[in-house]
Amino acid sequence: MQPIIFVLIILVILVFIALVKTIQVIPQASAAIVERFGRYTRTLNAGLNIVVPFIDSIRNRIDLREQVVPFPPQPVITQDNLVVNIDTVIYYQVTDARAATYEVASYIQAIEQLTVTTLRNIIGGMDLERTLTSREEINAALRGVLDEATGKWGIRVNRVELKAIEPPTSIQDSMEKQMRADRDKRAAILQAEGVRQSEILRAEGEKQSSILRAEGDAKAAALRAEGEAQAIRTVFESIHAGDADQKLLAYQYLQMLPKLAEGDANKLWIVPSEIGDALKGLSGAMGNFGPMGAGSGFNPGNVGKDGDAAADKARTDRREQPPID
Repeated sequence: MQPIIFVLIILVILVFIALVKTIQVIPQASAAIVERFGRYTRTLNAGLNIVVPFIDSIRNRIDLREQVVPFPPQPVITQDNLVVNIDTVIYYQVTDARAATYEVASYIQAIEQLTVTTLRNIIGGMDLERTLTSREEINAALRGVLDEATGKWGIRVNRVELKAIEPPTSIQDSMEKQMRADRDKRAAILQAEGVRQSEILRAEGEKQSSILRAEGDAKAAALRAEGEAQAIRTVFESIHAGDADQKLLAYQYLQMLPKLAEGDANKLWIVPSEIGDALKGLSGAMGNFGPMGAGSGFNPGNVGKDGDAAADKARTDRREQPPID
């Protein structure tokens, strides 16, 4: 009994192992390569799959999702003989599990080496300035070369990105100084532009202020002139309305003569020629006094005739008289 039980136990274990090897569950977005006696037979897709136990074997399980692989910094020499360190990131996806298994030994290592070689070829034809400013151009060229080379491996390169481009330390210091000088230059330009705009606005304000002040002065002068003209017109109309005769005018003329001689600075008194007409009018007014005018020897007529000669003589005497200190 014991040998039979032992054999049954061995058979159960073998059946269990056979079932395990027969039923293969492949996860989603994955594939498995099946070999029979060491030769490729088929590719298992996602789901439940049946294989022949102890005859078929699974060679490799491959993830079909997009993979992201960062590569370490690689020293690359530019066209102007400067060494820069470049970090790259590759986004790829396996499209053919069989080709990725049998066409290349290790597609990850192959992609890395191909990326380094291609990158050195591309950067070797650019100077440092172009390298720093042409990332999109480098990415496009690198992706084109990788996609063409990895197509036969069952790999599709979706994207290639340059994470960092690090120039030498001395170049970094020079670039920082240049950037600082550019920032100072832009700041000086902006400050000068601000001062210029401020001066322009100030000049415009002063111009407008001067124009307004001049317009105000002109309007004030016009109003003053109009007021004086109105005052003269009013006086003139009042005189004509009052019908002033020659006697009243002569009397007012004589009243104004003493005011002409007021002040210490009056060294010369000029008698106007119209005084003769005024005295004629005054003689008519004083004729009403009769004997006082005759006895005194004052002849208004003579004054009227000789008024100009007397005025000329008075002016001549004033010129000849020396100034009184």
